[in-house]
Amino acid sequence: MLLNVQKTSFLFLIIYGLFSLSGGCQNLILQIEPKIETDSIVITALNYKTKHSNYDSMLSEIDSIQNTLYKQGFIENEFEALKRINDSTFFTVLDVKQKYETIHIYYDNSIIDASILNQVSTEVNINYFELPFKAVEKALQFINSKISGTGFPFSKLRLGNIEIIEDMKLRANLIIIFDSNKRQIDNIVIKGYKKFPQAYLKHFLKIKRSQVFDLKKIKEKTERLSNLKFANQIKSPEVLFTKDSTTLYMYLEKAKSNSFDGFLGFGTNEDSNKIEFDGYLNLNLTNNLNFGETFRLLYKSDENDQTTFEGTLSLPYLFNSPIGADLQLRIFRKDSSFSTVNQSAKLHYQLNSKNKIYGGITSTESSNLLNENTSINILDYKSNYATLAYQFLNFDPYNLLFPLKSSIYIESNFGNRKQSSLSEKQTLLELDAFKIFNLNEQNSIYLRINGAMLNSTNYLENELIRFGGINSIRGFEENSLYASQYGLVNSEYRYQLNSSIYIHSIIDFAYFENAIANIKEKLFGYGFGFGILTKSGLLKFNYANGKIENQKFKLSNSKIHLSLIADF
Repeated sequence: MLLNVQKTSFLFLIIYGLFSLSGGCQNLILQIEPKIETDSIVITALNYKTKHSNYDSMLSEIDSIQNTLYKQGFIENEFEALKRINDSTFFTVLDVKQKYETIHIYYDNSIIDASILNQVSTEVNINYFELPFKAVEKALQFINSKISGTGFPFSKLRLGNIEIIEDMKLRANLIIIFDSNKRQIDNIVIKGYKKFPQAYLKHFLKIKRSQVFDLKKIKEKTERLSNLKFANQIKSPEVLFTKDSTTLYMYLEKAKSNSFDGFLGFGTNEDSNKIEFDGYLNLNLTNNLNFGETFRLLYKSDENDQTTFEGTLSLPYLFNSPIGADLQLRIFRKDSSFSTVNQSAKLHYQLNSKNKIYGGITSTESSNLLNENTSINILDYKSNYATLAYQFLNFDPYNLLFPLKSSIYIESNFGNRKQSSLSEKQTLLELDAFKIFNLNEQNSIYLRINGAMLNSTNYLENELIRFGGINSIRGFEENSLYASQYGLVNSEYRYQLNSSIYIHSIIDFAYFENAIANIKEKLFGYGFGFGILTKSGLLKFNYANGKIENQKFKLSNSKIHLSLIADF
């Protein structure tokens, strides 16, 4: 008998559970009707949710509707009590009432500057400003962000004493709640890269102690670290507030910033039909002394019996000042014809994380190495220039293949060349700029413009500008072209197979003039290449064929270039 009772009870529990589950899954319907027929347009525009899983969900939806109406200016809207029509349908009546279009907000002009209010309102008076009611929330958020940026990070705003002043208009007082103590940066703690150059905090990031605390601006400033090769930001900065101090924590890491760049090129000599090799080594050392310094060493030897040695040293923020120094020594030797020594000293000022200006002097001395002066255009000379320059660099640190997105360098030199007892005024202008246009994640176009112009009454062969090769117009021998002025365009269509491999086309065009030989020529370079990011670095292969205008293509004029850029 007891067993039968237990079975009956168990069966009853199962049936009850099934019915309960079915009832819990039942959809409830919410119907809202306007109290006045003209309000139906407003209710329809709400596009409210009609189906709900339970009673609490319907109440939450009604609260959400009221908040939406408040923001639109219907601050007096009312709902009648929710009534049940049947098992699944609930009904209520909404009285939208009056819509208020504008509000006059009275403020304390000793706390808020009118210049802030002018950014959110077109009508600002000495003690109040006017806003469309629907714009109040965003306007208050903006004003609060500006107050927070003045050293009050815990400030709060609200409207109080809301009154009706006339039809369609309201008035209210702006109530501001903030700490009495203005916050400033008292301490800066760098985690991860403790030897980060302090001068870069002050002059590059423009973050320093005793600065008014503004977290939004601090985050914007630390994003400038993406334009530094030697440091990365691990995560966003954090702040520790105590009663008497504010400590800023920055999380950085030292990045691989040294690079080794070299290439090997080979082609067929037109006269001897033998394969000739050329190449160069380019070593860049950055921030090895944790000073932010850069040292560059370049050695180049090519098939034209030309040798180039170049050493460059850049010292930023000397003596913790915003001024830096750049020193350069360049030696060029053309077989046994001549040698040229170029020295320059510049001071630079970092305008911001991307822009820099230069000013300094450049001195050049060239010597004729010929035993007998067989060329009247190769002579000893000295020149001195005053130099002004501008540089723009824009990095993309998240792109491993192309970390530098765009660059501009413009240099102007004004001075005199002395040759024997003669002195002549000269001007030398240089431009080098490029930009990568990203079409999508895989396709991009690379465009580079490079050019230089030497303006002089008379020209010497050993002072002409030399160009041509992998870093100039491709398909020609390194520094095989001499010009008094030239301009070139490098272009590549790049297709990125994945994050470490890309292929590209080569289409180059150049125009140059040689005032000594009275030559004006157009040059073309066509080819293809690819790049592979390996564990050792970026390996690049270029095949290019160069030709002069009205000249037929010859395979013997083709150049193959291999280069490896390794970071360490």
